[in-house]
Amino acid sequence: MLEFIPPALYLLAGALLIGLTRGTARTVVLFLTPLATLWAIWQVPDGVVFELAFLDYHIEPLEGSPVRRLFATIFVIMVLVGGLYAFRQAKWYELAAAYAYAAGAVGVSFAGDLISLFLFWELMALFSTVVVWCGGTPAARAAGIRYAVMHLLGGVILKVGIEGVVVHTGSIDLQPMLATNFDTWMILIGILINTAAPPVSAWLADSYPESSPTGSVFLSAFTTKTAVLALILLFPGEPVLIGIGLFMVMYGIIYALLENDIRRILAYSIVNQVGFMVCAIGIGTQMAINGAAAHAFAHIIYKALLFMSAGVVVYRTGLNRCTDVGGLFRTMPLTAICGIVGALAISGFPLTSGFTTKTMISQAAANESLVFVYFMLAAASAGVFLHAGIKFPWFVFFQRDSGLRPKDAPWNMGAAMVIFAGLCILLGVAPELLYQFLPYPVDYEAYTGAKVLFYLQLLLFSGLAFFLLLPLMKRTETISLDTDWFWRVALYQGARAFTALMGALSSWLSAITQGTLSRLQTLAMRHLSTSEGMEKSGVFARTWAIGGTALWIAVLLTFYIFVYYF
Repeated sequence: MLEFIPPALYLLAGALLIGLTRGTARTVVLFLTPLATLWAIWQVPDGVVFELAFLDYHIEPLEGSPVRRLFATIFVIMVLVGGLYAFRQAKWYELAAAYAYAAGAVGVSFAGDLISLFLFWELMALFSTVVVWCGGTPAARAAGIRYAVMHLLGGVILKVGIEGVVVHTGSIDLQPMLATNFDTWMILIGILINTAAPPVSAWLADSYPESSPTGSVFLSAFTTKTAVLALILLFPGEPVLIGIGLFMVMYGIIYALLENDIRRILAYSIVNQVGFMVCAIGIGTQMAINGAAAHAFAHIIYKALLFMSAGVVVYRTGLNRCTDVGGLFRTMPLTAICGIVGALAISGFPLTSGFTTKTMISQAAANESLVFVYFMLAAASAGVFLHAGIKFPWFVFFQRDSGLRPKDAPWNMGAAMVIFAGLCILLGVAPELLYQFLPYPVDYEAYTGAKVLFYLQLLLFSGLAFFLLLPLMKRTETISLDTDWFWRVALYQGARAFTALMGALSSWLSAITQGTLSRLQTLAMRHLSTSEGMEKSGVFARTWAIGGTALWIAVLLTFYIFVYYF
């Protein structure tokens, strides 16, 4: 009977209990809830498990498949390890919001129809906004509002597309489609907003760094990856996704290289990494889809690890910028080592999880003779190594000694980082552990001599270029203009200018109206008014003779008859 309960409900119940319990009981809830959810996930068989009648439709909130279980599994692993990382530092309401946020992601994973997908999609938007607000600063509150606006906009666009599909097809089934009409384009755009595809991507780098050190860990895992899953389920093989993915890859690299804020560097690298997945979905072959799913799984682990490492730095020092820290390896060796492991994984270094998943995507492109795509992805790997593999750990933990001597991570944060660092290496050394859970049979060998040599040369030479040019790379304050400028500055200033223009126009129209009314009043008084005790003076106030009046009436009637009959 329990297998018919959607796993998302376990997390929602856990979120509720977090708010109702305290002390040891709350800690038990924090760890038992994801374990129970993980068990529930693997009880879901393939196919639709149950249906609910709604109007003339059948809602399918629980449908199982290998790719759905894979995504739901990594989401819950993220909740478990993220809860370990955060439970001693985060407020109870942040933990409750994070668990409800994860419930939305798990709900999307198993949604078998468009209505269920939309409902869980909006649940994610609601509670992820709360997680951003838990940063507790004015900047976090402002970023949370902007975040909510963008995701509500994406939800509206998605809803428009869903309604169009339902009206024109009569079906709410969640099944593959192509962007060939207005309805499907709206669905695609609504999903792409959650993938942080430019030009609607700045919400990610705008909001994630403003959350708490623990909140950013949860934020890095769910929203963009549920969007990747939605693309796998709805738009596999959509050609336009190849170009969008490549643009995301390069966009994320450029902005990450320009950034100074530690967590903004990592936020932009999310855009870059999701670009790999979007590009793979656009290729659409079985190997490409396997690569997208595997890379999403690996990405959640190493990206969370990087945000954990950065979060410890922010938590211990209270500083966010590369220019303010340095030399932290002396007193934070565990945090530095775990951060380096995450940096190597995201760069696709051999013997890490990123290598086995990235090379699968590149090989899928090569198999389809997409030479340009292959070399762009390879070049992107070098770019990622520059900003995330070297820039982040080098400037934060090494190079210039900032004089700071903070303590290393608290035991719970350190334990969470060690777990994810171990998984990064385990999935790199033994990728078949992940391959067996992918949606299609895997016929791929990552560790061939040619692949390993190629990527080692690529990464090591990019690293050499970094250190050779290091004297020219002065750490300075930077402000990078992104598309968020349009709603944070331009739109605000435009609204103010529009308000001022409308005020001036209103004043002008009011003055004209008052002048016109005054003149009409004067004219009326001149022709209609009478003065008490004086002879009637207005032209319409004078008495007309009966004969003259009858004559004018006769003339008007004659004119009317003439017009009517002729």
